Amino acid sequence: MSQPLVQTTGRRKHAIARVRLRDGQGAITVNGRPVETYFPNETHRMVLTEPLHAVEAADRYDIDVTIAGGGPSGQAGALRLA
Repeated sequence: MSQPLVQTTGRRKHAIARVRLRDGQGAITVNGRPVETYFPNETHRMVLTEPLHAVEAADRYDIDVTIAGGGPSGQAGALRLA
């Protein structure tokens, strides 16, 4: 696996998201699972990808996330912030 370009942390409510951003094709992995299986709700996926779409970088980077604590909404918000 390549060296991360950026490592950052986001927090919301009780959720903590640790994010590593790498050059890639736009794959998002959350706790070792594809984002579609970790966040089955389309609204949560939209919330966490909004910052990438705002800077038109959704297909340029792979994102590896480790999330702990909180519920699905808090986790999506923490990931968005990170």
